[in-house]
Amino acid sequence: MSMAGSAMPSALPATPASALAAPPARPKVTTAPAALVSAPVAPFPSPAAPARLTLAPIPVSATLAANETLARKRRAGETVLPLAFGEAGLPAHPLLIKALAEASAGNTYGPVAGLPELREAAAGYWTRRGTPTGPASVVCGPGSKALLFGLLMAIGADVAVPQPSWVSYAAQASMLGVHAHFVPVPPGEGGVCDAEGLAATVTAAHQAGRRIGAVVLTLPDNPTGRLARPASVHALCQVAAEHDLIIIADEIYRDLVHDPDQAFASPVLFAPERTVVTTALSKSLALGGWRIGVARLPDSGIGLALRDRLVGIGSEIWSAPSMPIQHAAALAFDEPAELTERVARSRALHAEVAAAVADRFAVAGLLVPAPQAAFYLYPDFEPWREHLRTTRGIGNGADLATHLLHIYGMGVLPASVFGEEPAALRTRVATAMLYGDTDEQRERALRSDDPVTLPWIAAALDRIGDVLDDLAP
Repeated sequence: MSMAGSAMPSALPATPASALAAPPARPKVTTAPAALVSAPVAPFPSPAAPARLTLAPIPVSATLAANETLARKRRAGETVLPLAFGEAGLPAHPLLIKALAEASAGNTYGPVAGLPELREAAAGYWTRRGTPTGPASVVCGPGSKALLFGLLMAIGADVAVPQPSWVSYAAQASMLGVHAHFVPVPPGEGGVCDAEGLAATVTAAHQAGRRIGAVVLTLPDNPTGRLARPASVHALCQVAAEHDLIIIADEIYRDLVHDPDQAFASPVLFAPERTVVTTALSKSLALGGWRIGVARLPDSGIGLALRDRLVGIGSEIWSAPSMPIQHAAALAFDEPAELTERVARSRALHAEVAAAVADRFAVAGLLVPAPQAAFYLYPDFEPWREHLRTTRGIGNGADLATHLLHIYGMGVLPASVFGEEPAALRTRVATAMLYGDTDEQRERALRSDDPVTLPWIAAALDRIGDVLDDLAP
């Protein structure tokens, strides 16, 4: 369904006409005659004590905090199951390492929006996926997380996000002084707000004096590992058009959908004039530490204004992405055969290990939707709620995650950090850190036709089964 006739979003504030008016004439200065007898001069009052500065805490992102906790336990010699951090768990490809080394002498700032060759390569990446894109529509930044923050700042209004959704969406909104409104996802799906729920949320916010200017999607999803149906994405786009919302599609896991034949629908197909797409190399090519991301802005009036604002924000926060990293990223987004094959092998490895871990949870009697993408699953311990309460003193998701960490060394994240109610007993399990402790082990996992039989991965799977057996009713 075409959205070409939809009204453009109006989330970006216009410059008021009064701001351009000539300044008022200065009043004429007059002096009154001095009194013959001066009145007594009152002493100046003592200055009031300044208000004490207080700083509200900004906690470390839950995913990064969990990773650091597990790292400390490992350094202390404890056995851990690292299932909390969403890192891709694989070495950088030698082709990219070579490209980075060759560009390492590049020490200038470069354009704020990114090198022309990187923007050209990113445009080609999207064009090959059915979304014709020109380099002028692309803005690069130090990771898609920074670009998402810049976009929310540029829009300057409240944002609707799926419930559950990645921890940083709501955190970034809070840091910017706007509200994140959680909207439940359709049953069995992930990463997309239910369309009717979104419409109701936008209306309720308006009645309460709040303006929701954007909605975020994650396709496919973190934390659930699920992919939204095209019909759900289309329905959301219709609501976005009706309520004048900018759509931000976080598609960082797009190339890691387990079944290459599964239908993938970006909102840019249904609402191109109002959809921003972001992606990066942190997941598909395991380059999380290189910090590079790209955003595709719509070729519309609102898109051009949003691009200019995003570039302005970038100029004041990160100046420009790292020059050597951009050269390597341009090669990555050009997708030579060696890297395309690497992504395909990574996708297969993620799928096999995630499915094997999900099977351990299902066999134990827990509810776990089959993972469809990346390296996440979202098991629900609800069937064990009463048992966990009476035998372990576990009353909510945070209790459960703490118990698993301190009693078994299993790191997971509770659903509450993804916007769900504290009482929920769902957890996000990230499986990619099970591929090995060394690059040699990880490369072997990547090349293996049956990675779950490798000794270190098999041992981790057995340990997960043992933990769940011990915890079970």
